Amino acid sequence: MRTLRKYIKPVHLVGLAMLAGLWGLRFVDPGPLQILRLKTFDFYQRLEPREYVPAPVTIIDLDDESLAAYGQWPWPRSLLAKLVSQLGAYGVAVVGFDIVFPEYDRMSPTLVADSLAGIPDDMADKLRALPRNEAAFAEAMKKVRVVLGQGTLPRPSEDREEKAVKASFAFKGVNPTDYLNRFPGVVRNVPELEENAAGLGMFSLTPEIDGVVRRVTTLLRVDEQIYPALTVEMLRVAAGQSTLLVKSDPTGVESIVIPKLTEIPLDRTGRVWVHFAPHDRARYVSAKDVLDGTLPKNRLAGHFAIIGTSAVGLLDIRATPISDVLPGVEVHAQLLEDILTQAFTQMKAGAKSLTYHPLTEPKFAKGVEMSIVIVVGLLMVLLVPLLGATYTLIFAVAVIAAMIGGSWYAYEDKRMLIDPIYPALSAMLLYMTLTYMNYVREEAQRRQVRGAFSRYMSPALVERLAEDPSQLKLGGEMKDMTLLFCDIRGFTTISEQFDPEGLTRFINRFLTPMTDVILQRQGTIDKYMGDCIMAFWNAPLNDGQHAAHGCESALVMLDACKDLNEVVKAEAEAEGRKHVPVKIGIGLNTGNVCVGNMGSDQRFDYSVLGDDVNLASRLEGQSKTYGVLIVIGEGTQREAPEFATIELDLIRVKGKTKPVRIFALLGNPEVANSTEFQTFKAVHEEMLAAYRAQRWLDARRKLTEARTLCAPWEIEGLYDLFEERIDAFEEASPGPDWDGVFVATSK
Repeated sequence: MRTLRKYIKPVHLVGLAMLAGLWGLRFVDPGPLQILRLKTFDFYQRLEPREYVPAPVTIIDLDDESLAAYGQWPWPRSLLAKLVSQLGAYGVAVVGFDIVFPEYDRMSPTLVADSLAGIPDDMADKLRALPRNEAAFAEAMKKVRVVLGQGTLPRPSEDREEKAVKASFAFKGVNPTDYLNRFPGVVRNVPELEENAAGLGMFSLTPEIDGVVRRVTTLLRVDEQIYPALTVEMLRVAAGQSTLLVKSDPTGVESIVIPKLTEIPLDRTGRVWVHFAPHDRARYVSAKDVLDGTLPKNRLAGHFAIIGTSAVGLLDIRATPISDVLPGVEVHAQLLEDILTQAFTQMKAGAKSLTYHPLTEPKFAKGVEMSIVIVVGLLMVLLVPLLGATYTLIFAVAVIAAMIGGSWYAYEDKRMLIDPIYPALSAMLLYMTLTYMNYVREEAQRRQVRGAFSRYMSPALVERLAEDPSQLKLGGEMKDMTLLFCDIRGFTTISEQFDPEGLTRFINRFLTPMTDVILQRQGTIDKYMGDCIMAFWNAPLNDGQHAAHGCESALVMLDACKDLNEVVKAEAEAEGRKHVPVKIGIGLNTGNVCVGNMGSDQRFDYSVLGDDVNLASRLEGQSKTYGVLIVIGEGTQREAPEFATIELDLIRVKGKTKPVRIFALLGNPEVANSTEFQTFKAVHEEMLAAYRAQRWLDARRKLTEARTLCAPWEIEGLYDLFEERIDAFEEASPGPDWDGVFVATSK
């Protein structure tokens, strides 16, 4: 149990709890989540819709031009009979009406006789003796294969003797009735029309949760009767079949087979996704042109003709993934043209069995999405505390890109709809939460360290305050001082090896020798900021060699760090745990700053303020950038010229407007006087001069030479940095006005 607690931290438990919640949310799949997923699929269709290929599907449009020529809607059934006859003459394969005729034609002679008051009885009798307009319409349907539309009702409909369905059904597998969408009643056509129609098909454009039509219901249920959709019935009638085969398994509907034509895969409730192509008027033919007989002879031969309307006031508007104002009749047409295009393509290829490959959200999609949430989520829970925010963010972005790319490939190449957005959002939510918790935990660790050493001051300061208690007040003085900042690199990684007590012991073991080095050379510890030490020289006691003492302290601190690493490594090996070496970066700067007791009447500290203090802190941060251990300012180099230093750069640090010259401290005066160092320093200065003069070839040559000479000081990273800059400047010159200043964007 103790071992488990050692590795499982609160951040892991919170992450696992969040992951369980996110997984459960996808399992429940609430409405907003469905909408998000559907909108993603809509975006795919808008980004790459199905290519429109002319197919034998045409919309016979009852447009404004037709209404202007033949009168307002509803047209007499006798005129519709003429329209059907004309379509038959043009050789259409089947006619489908995206219209239902539940009432008798008000223009039929019988209804006219009943509606006209005061006409002579003999005239009324003659009108009643004439056949209804429905008779002409029915007669036309005997010669042309027509599928009439039917609608659904929110209430039970009246029983009628004649059958409401022309198609018969055969089942393979379980009976699919329980899985189909159920409606209480049916809006039917008048009996004379249904009796003579070749087929009866339901209007089935049911919007999704957000009001957008994406799928067509191919089969639906009223009581125990199964009804086919208009599109399916048109396919059956065109194929000359009487029976539709429905395949199902215990999870729901699988597909519907139109014998001798095609098999259409369905979702578990009998719906099929429509893969939309852009709206194109080439699909439409005006009903006026059909009635007038002005179309080219072969324009409609063998076509599926769907009669609908785009006229103002009659338009059946539907929101779809590719358009918010698509005529409902075009949804039927687009589904038919995709089915027929694939069927004809497969026939030409000699396929033995024809199967429609629709856009589909496969049954395994939900499982895939939930599995991705689990796998990526677990990796986030493990990696954020282990690697930190930056590396985990790179991983998260790569994984999200892979998910989106995979989803797009499935859509584009396989016609499969797999949602990448929810897994991606889950990953980012976990990342942000865990990163924040990691940040809070790190800050808590640093506060713990600061609190333990907040009152720690040098013995010299304590003695001076004992001698003169009046100094314990607000105020200060301006002095030339040398400031030092020292920080552990990768502190978070190191701290994760320890529990709070172990971390405290580790920090104590680090700070103690570093503090001893500083105090032994007349320095004062300003404060401990977690793993960071801030110290200064020349206050409160005067020190004429403050710059030299600061440089000497920094060099000895490196040696002390090496000694500490040897001890810690031996302990780690003895305990059987991984050893992470302690590495430090140091910044030194000399300048005029304000020093004194600063704070409130309740609490104050002897501390320093000023731009040169901030610069010392910035220089410590630049040690990592330049690949050196100690970076010193120009003031420190000027005050302690006897030490081994090389110029690093002319840099404008963050928060400063004027550039400053910075140096690397590499050794004591003995090193500075060695032939080896002087040779190396001369080559380095030649490299720097060529770099600033934009002589990139010379700079690169001298850089290579300096790299071979710098081994004793382990600063190869410095030359890696300059090599990257030279590469960049060779590709994009900084220009003739470049002053050689590098602008630091980080602290």
